[in-house]
Amino acid sequence: MNSRYIKKISLTGVLAIALTSCINDLDRQPFYDVTSNVVYQSAAGYKQALAKVYGSFATTGNNGPAGQGDLGGIDEGTSDFFRLFWNAEQLPTDETITAWNGDAGLQDFHMMNWSADNPFLRGLFNRSYYQITLANEFLRESTDSKLSSRGISGAEATEIKFQAAEARFLRAYQYWVLVDLFGNVPFVDENSPIGASLPPQKDRVALFNYVESELKAIESLLKDPKTNEYGRADKAAAWALLARLYLNAEVYTGTAKYAEAAVYAKKVINAGYTLTPKYKDLFVADNNVAGKSEIILSINYDGAKTQGYGGTTFLVNGSVGGSMDKNVSGTSSGWGGHRSTKNLPLQFPTPLSSPDKRAMFVDNDGMDINEAKDVISFSKGYACIKFKNLKSDGSFSSNMSTGFSDTDFPLFRLAEMHLIVAEVALRAGNTTEALAAVNTLRARAYETTAAGQLTTIDLNELLNERSRELYWEGFRRTDLIRFHKFVEGSYLWPWKGGAPTGSSVQDYRNLYPLPSADVTANPNLVQNPNY
Repeated sequence: MNSRYIKKISLTGVLAIALTSCINDLDRQPFYDVTSNVVYQSAAGYKQALAKVYGSFATTGNNGPAGQGDLGGIDEGTSDFFRLFWNAEQLPTDETITAWNGDAGLQDFHMMNWSADNPFLRGLFNRSYYQITLANEFLRESTDSKLSSRGISGAEATEIKFQAAEARFLRAYQYWVLVDLFGNVPFVDENSPIGASLPPQKDRVALFNYVESELKAIESLLKDPKTNEYGRADKAAAWALLARLYLNAEVYTGTAKYAEAAVYAKKVINAGYTLTPKYKDLFVADNNVAGKSEIILSINYDGAKTQGYGGTTFLVNGSVGGSMDKNVSGTSSGWGGHRSTKNLPLQFPTPLSSPDKRAMFVDNDGMDINEAKDVISFSKGYACIKFKNLKSDGSFSSNMSTGFSDTDFPLFRLAEMHLIVAEVALRAGNTTEALAAVNTLRARAYETTAAGQLTTIDLNELLNERSRELYWEGFRRTDLIRFHKFVEGSYLWPWKGGAPTGSSVQDYRNLYPLPSADVTANPNLVQNPNY
């Protein structure tokens, strides 16, 4: 199969998976042209179904950028997983602010005054469960008895078993998202009865344990690192998620597991991945080639085949506006939305001309670094052009004229693992190992092994270095919480807590609320405190 796996495979024909049932006549066949009994009749059908599980990361419906959306109750253009996740992880932090104020509930993130009725939080909650539901259905159809009844055996059955392990990984990833953002959430797996009862709620510790156990269980069932098709999970993806899970274990469970985080991060580091020589090549239209040595798992996008208003189209187009030259990001469409808070560019020396090549900011249109002057003005706060729909050689993507991005989004990449090793070492008092890990990344950032090297480091500087390396990749809220700087008054940025110069907020904001509609509909659910 083509290396752009999800981009090239058809996502149609598998959309009628059994997500609903007819309560009036349980013996009646569903009114669908394509049912699970048809989809799963062959190995090719299983691969199409798996494509739908992966595709739920990148697509929102069944008819291009808008039409026949997967989710109800939310505008399809804003219902993409990554767009919703990015809003929740980036907008309430010191890295990002948005000028858009027409979408009800969006400005609430930066002001940190969201409610249980926030439509974006409900959309994210539902999007995560949508992928979990798809994974559960794939697993129900992948049992030995189902494969045997369909006459699938030998190498085809072996491949489907790999695919089932990948579905379990994707489900575990979404439960990690839910654990991180919402805490105590409903639980369903492939053994849960369909439509028979409302799902029970599991607490954060139980869900942490579940994600941990699932990832360990599938470790031996996934393909070896770098042997699967691009865009599909392998053992290294499971190790990377375990490292991330353990890094935040103290937040999730009250018990630190930093040593375990380092163990799994080092497994990834030793798995054959190498840092992409140029940082910029991780975030360009041909990063599936230029950044492949570092990217462990990505959400894949194609400007012709995965058109939507989320993903990297959302990042590329949303970061261009006013009189900015759209060619600088390789897009034909500028939305004038995202820009940086001043705290982010000030992490870099001379941010508009920094020797640190990770600094990708522009002040076109007379932009002012101080976004505190006007939240909803795109010209207040530097524009960030980290994600581009340009190729690594600077040429335009073949789909540039469509206004949709070809740039894949790296869910996991090697640099994060080096930063995990550095943080764990620092917390254990080993500054030598921490400096070595951080300076490995800074050598790439400064494109030399001499310039930019740190000689001292502490946890605060490590947090800064995580921002320099990982900004706008969906880490910052989680990082600030782990370092006790998210709700606290000891670290401020403009408009934190709704104040122009920033203020502390109540600590219950470390968790998002469960959507009020779900709490009302499911008596098993208990809302998070103070919502």
